[in-house]
Amino acid sequence: MQLPQGLAYAMLAAVPPVYGLYSSFYPVLLYTVFGTSRHISIGTFAVISLMIGGVAVREVPDSMFLLNGTNVTAGVDIDARDARRVQVAVALTTLVGLIQLLLGVLRFGFVAIYLTEPLVRGFTTAASVHVFVSQLKYLFGVKTKRFSGPLSVLYSLIAVFKDITSTNISTLIVGLLCIVFLYGVKDINERFKKKLPIPIPGEIIVVIVSTGVSYGMSLFENYQVDVVGHIPTGLLPPTVPDLSIFPNLIADAVAIAVVGFSMGISLAKIFALKYGYSVDGNQELIAMGLCNFVSSFFQTFVITCSMSRSLVQESTGGKTQIAGLLASLLVLLVIVAIGFVFQPLPQTVLAAVIMVNLLGMFKQVRDIPALWRTSKIELAIWVVSFVASVLLGLDYGLLVAIGFAILTVIYRTQSPRSIILGQIPDTGLYCDIDEYEEATECSGIKIFHCNSSIYFANCDLYVTNLKERTGIDPTQLLAVRKSQQKQAKKNGERKDSNHSTVQKRNAVAKLDIELGVAHEVLDEAQKQVEVVSNGQVSKAQAESDSEEAHFLQPLCQVHSIILDFTPVNFMDSVGAKAIKAVMKEYATIDVSVVLAGCNRTLLSDLRRMQFFSGPVTPDIIFPTIHDAVLHCQHRRPNLPSPAVQ
Repeated sequence: MQLPQGLAYAMLAAVPPVYGLYSSFYPVLLYTVFGTSRHISIGTFAVISLMIGGVAVREVPDSMFLLNGTNVTAGVDIDARDARRVQVAVALTTLVGLIQLLLGVLRFGFVAIYLTEPLVRGFTTAASVHVFVSQLKYLFGVKTKRFSGPLSVLYSLIAVFKDITSTNISTLIVGLLCIVFLYGVKDINERFKKKLPIPIPGEIIVVIVSTGVSYGMSLFENYQVDVVGHIPTGLLPPTVPDLSIFPNLIADAVAIAVVGFSMGISLAKIFALKYGYSVDGNQELIAMGLCNFVSSFFQTFVITCSMSRSLVQESTGGKTQIAGLLASLLVLLVIVAIGFVFQPLPQTVLAAVIMVNLLGMFKQVRDIPALWRTSKIELAIWVVSFVASVLLGLDYGLLVAIGFAILTVIYRTQSPRSIILGQIPDTGLYCDIDEYEEATECSGIKIFHCNSSIYFANCDLYVTNLKERTGIDPTQLLAVRKSQQKQAKKNGERKDSNHSTVQKRNAVAKLDIELGVAHEVLDEAQKQVEVVSNGQVSKAQAESDSEEAHFLQPLCQVHSIILDFTPVNFMDSVGAKAIKAVMKEYATIDVSVVLAGCNRTLLSDLRRMQFFSGPVTPDIIFPTIHDAVLHCQHRRPNLPSPAVQ
């Protein structure tokens, strides 16, 4: 598999086929010494090769090497163009190796975790679309230019279908026969893998047989079937890559370095888990960095592990990297001795090898219904990764996918689930009152739980959810109290005006007496005035006493709120200020707020941010919710128990 895939993936990388053989030899030797995985097969890989090819075509377009005339497909100096593209691919490989080495030395092996599995699977499925479309011109035998960048898939399809009438029928027949044969062999290997001692090596059979048929029937001379062509014999001497083009390749190198490493480490961990050993992510970075950096001086392009080759190597009994080493030695034999044998190999055969090897990646589309049932957010990551990589190209698509995945993390922390906890009777357990019927709220205490850390992006939402879930908003309660006080003041002013009216009537009565009004009339008026006066005064006094008693009552029946910080891993300064502010806000209505379940790291962060200053003291911290509940019950044991409405 190393041999046919090395030849085929070199076409994807836009370099002559022999460079795929070089890339299947040198890196394998180095990984045998420095790698930590026993089962993965290091060498060329379709996705990485296609990314390299996109960069090479972008930096060295066909238009740079036009001969006399304007026909791009026929009037190009092929040798000069290919030589320049090899320089770009080699320089890119050197840069990728340096980046991986640097990340490994700095112990950045964890970077692969940012490429979540749905993202990688969506990305590789999109890469399969790119690879498949790029091989259509070889399958049909049409001459079209190679496209890269955004919408390159559409441009390639349009170009192929525009020239579909010039299809080489012989090339198409050979390619289709190879596809049918390879697919049949793969199906047999899958169906009878337990009965077959080793998988049928369909790819090398196709390469050998088609090479013999092409040589015997002179397919290139008689039927114009494009073949691999000249394969130089022997190894090339080491040369220094062209450093002048490094600045143009940095962004591409970072993307390829991360994708290549993530492919390798993910597959290495799968085999390590299956066979009970461990792999070191940082050492894997260093190993791949050395493979790419050192090998680039011998004219190779970027490598990583191949899933299909790794599975075949494992299923045929390969238990160490010696299996890969032996395969690389056979590739060396082809390079130094018998490479010329494969010169008549039709390019459509290599296209067939590539297309059939993509079947496993295309099957990843089955992830969509599974993700729909399990996680809509992960489904969105898969779809965005796929669509962006198909339309924008693999480099920009990967950046968009990573950015979207990070946004989903922010979205999840910004939209946490918040609940109120209640106590299971006669235990120290506290559960969601909406899910557990036996969970009951403690009298006068609200226990608020939110499954997220608290930082600048979600602290406002945390405070809002706290007020909504507990049903206690200090601002609203104080506003109601203020409104009541205003109303009471207005009622007091009205009573004062009534009292002044009574006083005026008393004055009139006195004046009537002085003027000699009859004593009977005076006595009757005096009695009415006294009754009115005494009634108004006594009523006003009673209402005043009731209002005073009303405003001395607490604004709510809850006297304590417990914030469950068990799920809080970290809190930044903005979040700390928000929590401190809400504690002061609740203090204005005589509701105390305490914290439960803080871990040591969080407590250290709070001390460093001077959270415990002013009215907020370390006394509000409790190791468990139950401890906090006991404290709050001891604080106000005699308060009435009705819940807040």
